Amino acid sequence: MSLSVIPRVAIRLSPQNAIRGTARAIATPCRHLITRPTPQSCVNSTRTFATSPILHKKAGKANKAHARSDSSPPVSAPGLPTATDDAFDLSSLESSILKAIEKLTHELSQLRSGGRLSPEVVEGLKVQLGTAGKDGVGKETVRLGDIAQVVPRGRMLNVICGEAEHIKPISSAISSSPHSLTPLSPESANPLTIQVPLPPPTGETRRFAIESATKAAAEADKWIQNSRQSHNKGLRKKSLDKSVLPDDLQKASKLMEEVVKKGHAEVKRIVEGAKKVLESQ
Repeated sequence: MSLSVIPRVAIRLSPQNAIRGTARAIATPCRHLITRPTPQSCVNSTRTFATSPILHKKAGKANKAHARSDSSPPVSAPGLPTATDDAFDLSSLESSILKAIEKLTHELSQLRSGGRLSPEVVEGLKVQLGTAGKDGVGKETVRLGDIAQVVPRGRMLNVICGEAEHIKPISSAISSSPHSLTPLSPESANPLTIQVPLPPPTGETRRFAIESATKAAAEADKWIQNSRQSHNKGLRKKSLDKSVLPDDLQKASKLMEEVVKKGHAEVKRIVEGAKKVLESQ
């Protein structure tokens, strides 16, 4: 059948098309083939080209554990981070240091209102509701923060009650507290709000606030050191199992120390600024 096909093709080709066909044959990548390709051979060559393996760079010592071999299963997610990537990943360490700094700033913000006289302290006072009956039943002790909201406003605390009948027992709980507080009677414009003036800080309260700031800074520094220890433990594990090159481990350790150093410096800066504010009160 090949003898009957070739003449038909030759009859349909014009001399001009023949020249183009010759030029096209010279330009194809298969010009080194001597025999003319048949339709079946073209299909086979196309399949071979499509399934040819992609050449990859030879895996180094650091990535030998992740290198693919003929006996290993196909990689389902080739974009997964390697052990070297994990060594340089400082996101967990930075997040932990940020939490320590946020906790520190929150504690220092409470000290600026005069040491122990923070809204949280007032909210923790015990309030007795109701009156005792003949059998002694009917009195209930609740937390002030459960029936009212304490809002700081300069040198004043506004205690916003939920119900009018709670004003008297809440005022009694505040005045009988050991913090030398004198609640004011609610104004007609705000009948459910009890204003509590904060006494000016004395030398004792100021000293207590500064000591509390120093203690909060020490706790933040300890938190940062624990975070560093946890991250460094992971680097040591990679060093023992030799999943990361020593040079890469050294660079990753240096970056870790830089992040930890910046965290300690930020704690020092925040605490020194807070102490200046407390001393000026």
